[in-house]
Amino acid sequence: MPGMQMPQASPSVGAQPGASPQSQMNMPMPGARPSPGAMERMKGMENMPGGSMNMGPLVVMSGDVMSIRVGASETNLMDLGQMGSGTSWQPDTSPTYMMDKQAGNWLLMFHYNAVVGVNAQGGPRGVTKFEAANWFMPMAFHKLGKGTLQLRGMFSFEPFTFARGGSPLLFQTGETFKSQPLVDRQHPHDLWMELSAQYTLALGERGTWFTYFGYPGEPALGPPAFMHRASASENPSATLSHHLQDSTHISFGVFTTGFTYRWFKLEGSIFNGREPDENRYNFEAHPWNSRSLRLSFAPNRNWSMQISHGFLRHVEALEPGDVRRTTASISYNRPFNRGNWATSIVWGRNHLNGPNKVGNLNGYTAESTVTFLDKDYLYTRLELVDKDDLLRAAERARLGITQEHPSFRIGAYTFGGARDIWNTDKISMAIGSDMTLYSKPSLLDQFYGTHPVSWRLFLRIRPAKMQMGSVHGTHGNMGTPQPPPSNP
Repeated sequence: MPGMQMPQASPSVGAQPGASPQSQMNMPMPGARPSPGAMERMKGMENMPGGSMNMGPLVVMSGDVMSIRVGASETNLMDLGQMGSGTSWQPDTSPTYMMDKQAGNWLLMFHYNAVVGVNAQGGPRGVTKFEAANWFMPMAFHKLGKGTLQLRGMFSFEPFTFARGGSPLLFQTGETFKSQPLVDRQHPHDLWMELSAQYTLALGERGTWFTYFGYPGEPALGPPAFMHRASASENPSATLSHHLQDSTHISFGVFTTGFTYRWFKLEGSIFNGREPDENRYNFEAHPWNSRSLRLSFAPNRNWSMQISHGFLRHVEALEPGDVRRTTASISYNRPFNRGNWATSIVWGRNHLNGPNKVGNLNGYTAESTVTFLDKDYLYTRLELVDKDDLLRAAERARLGITQEHPSFRIGAYTFGGARDIWNTDKISMAIGSDMTLYSKPSLLDQFYGTHPVSWRLFLRIRPAKMQMGSVHGTHGNMGTPQPPPSNP
């Protein structure tokens, strides 16, 4: 799912000296300093220890960081920028694109992302389609008892806006269509991507305990899902390593619990490890017999990293067997004057143990997005990934390959850019394009061509970037004055 960024609950690394890291949302969110006019309107607001500003029962501003209070604690906060998909962490300074409203004792937020355009995949196996990738995320925070409750939903209309069988994506594999494995296609995401609840309780001033339930939801396994990483915020394509790194982000049945202390987070999950079926509109029921463990570390506001391992039982509908998945990732985010730089490096390995598949598949991803002059973006993604489902039986026979799942090391190298063409205080619209080059064994030339090239041309729509003090409904609208809509 390309493109967005989500919430979670865990204490903040950068909020204050006593604040403990908390799980956060996966959305880009550089802070913006308030204008003199906004500061005037903030007079009379309650000041907190350490120079923080209380903006209501839930929201605390500390410098350029917006945080959610854990229960009634004055110092134990969850920074919005750090919240990734599921319960994952990303860098605290990651930018966030959200709509928000304070309604009584509830903080309501809404994120969406839609990328509409032409997807042209090259070579003999490539096709060209007009399509729309999209997702929509309502969220709510509420003080409950001695802790804080977070509710989150995520939905996608890709079952209706993608071609039947999925979006064309050269060398992609994973999941099925008409009881056949998908090859050179990215499956659409389910209509129901996440319905989850998380409860976070402060343990002193530096730690928290949290519990998370999702149906569907995301277990503690892997980095933030690709569409939620700030480093991939402008890239409309899924990673080819998706099913080796973060494919469990839609699991129909997840229970996670864990602890945070200052810069560390340790969590474990039990969940349904079966990949979603071809029916993209239903709720699925399979045993919760998979499990995972993840350790995250955020040494300061600009860095986050994780290592995780999971045992996934009966992952694929067509292939019996279990998978042991190990992942590690490191993410860096740095805001600068009129811009932001976000970078991630991700590794994932599936150790296969089934009647027809035994061995290791590795995926390596490096991606980066630079924002400059407020509304210009450059991005890249470089991948090396092992694929063992590219050839059908007739194609293997044609090459004289007797092995049922021969593995090939594929490289994909994407370079692209985008520019905001319409920005208001509520919406951001951009046009963009990218090109992807590939490396592969010459044995595959007769099916994919010698030098296939793919490209995209798209229009992207999402909420405007959140600004410091922009929570609506808190002591009135405390947002800074917004300029009129900008033109290119």
